[in-house]
Amino acid sequence: MMRNKWIQKIVLLAMVGLLLAGCTNGAGKKVEQTKTTLKVLFYDENWFYQQYGDLFSMKNGENVEFEIISTQNLYNNEEGKSYQEAYDELIDKEKPDVLMLDTNNFEKYVSDGKLVELDTYIEKDKYNLEGIYPGLLELLKEIGGSKLYGLSPTFYGSAVFYNKDLFNKYGVDLPHDGMSWQDILDLARRFPTDGDEKTRVYGYGDSYPISMDNMISMISSAEGLMNVNPDSMKVTVDTDSWKRVFQLAIDAEKSGVVYNPEGDRFMGGSMEEYYQSQPFLMGRSAMTLGSPYMLQNMKDAKERLKDYKLFEIGIVSGPVDPSDPTSTYNANLSEVFAINAASTNKDVAWDFIKFVNGEDYARVKSRSGNDMMSRMGFKKDFEGQSLDPFYALKPKLNKSYRNWDKLPDNFYGDYSAVMTRELDLVKNNKKTLDEALKTIQSEAQTALDKGLKDKEANKGKEGAGTGYCECWWKRCCYRGGQFRRVTQVASNDNYIF
Repeated sequence: MMRNKWIQKIVLLAMVGLLLAGCTNGAGKKVEQTKTTLKVLFYDENWFYQQYGDLFSMKNGENVEFEIISTQNLYNNEEGKSYQEAYDELIDKEKPDVLMLDTNNFEKYVSDGKLVELDTYIEKDKYNLEGIYPGLLELLKEIGGSKLYGLSPTFYGSAVFYNKDLFNKYGVDLPHDGMSWQDILDLARRFPTDGDEKTRVYGYGDSYPISMDNMISMISSAEGLMNVNPDSMKVTVDTDSWKRVFQLAIDAEKSGVVYNPEGDRFMGGSMEEYYQSQPFLMGRSAMTLGSPYMLQNMKDAKERLKDYKLFEIGIVSGPVDPSDPTSTYNANLSEVFAINAASTNKDVAWDFIKFVNGEDYARVKSRSGNDMMSRMGFKKDFEGQSLDPFYALKPKLNKSYRNWDKLPDNFYGDYSAVMTRELDLVKNNKKTLDEALKTIQSEAQTALDKGLKDKEANKGKEGAGTGYCECWWKRCCYRGGQFRRVTQVASNDNYIF
């Protein structure tokens, strides 16, 4: 009996020894746990760590390290491929686990079956989606055919800012939620237009002079209109909807209530000169369209200008398409994170996406920066100013920029030249707007057809170029077939991303 007990003890000690041996590597050395390398497609490595990587590593650094697959070099590839071709080839070659996508590529990759459905992971982890901007979730599910294939921790949104003091001074009714551009410009006309350019009040003013071309672009974008159908490659401006937009812009310019002084916009100078070039910031514009960054800008002006005069701000949702006043085309997804269907680290990829779209991440990031967080409740206001209007409308997918990389590089230059010429004729009563629109459509289509033909003939002979940039003042830019966040405006032609 005693002998059996001793045998049992010896066997038990042997088993413990084997277990301990399995946990050591040589004399007294523990085996280090191997890290998972998570490959992430992103446009800039430093920006990735600043925004996402460092925070994730603080919690998971012992188990996960990143390899960033940068998309920076895709804008000037030497093979003459389009941005989309180079983008697809980079993913096929590097097989990143996590993809950072804009809405166009997100839609394309969902359709092509290249993304992992997230619903299974969400259900398994009981991941809390409550508190995420409902309209944004609806948009992502709409793209995914009622399923989620990606999540976006932040988004870009705009709303209508107004100067309550000016409205009260001139006895004008205050703006309301769900305003269209027609509503905005109708209110703007109720403000005086007398005085010199440097001191007068404007009914509407932005951070840059607003030409008629700018106004047409802003109104049409808010209504989701396309001047080119990207599928048929047909110019589409000779319609009743476009006619109304053109007429609204023409009337706005004639009324003189929109900020568009003579001379160039601010291109450089002292901080005071910069602020003086911002009519709304300086209390000389009743309304403007902006992001929460406007509130930060106002705070900075107060701290940097000696005699800065504060005024009371109000914010309402808009502008909207009058045919759908509960939605907006002026909200864009900043970065949609998705899992590559070819990934070998899908679970770890989900851990990353789960974290950057989670409550802990939102709580930390809401204390710094000017991004709108997709998770609501963590950034409710900016120093007492409610940010609710930025969440009031349902985002809609703006298709006016889809397949822009397929257009000839010089098309919008040709289109703009024709449009400017024809609008001048309308303003000088030498043509009706109907006649001008027919000419714009005809000549622009001719230019487009020729450009497409030349582009096909020159395919593979030239670089892809940098694309078209039209909205740096909104801190985003469309380059190389993709919307990019502008972190700094270096000059008129140079943007740092």
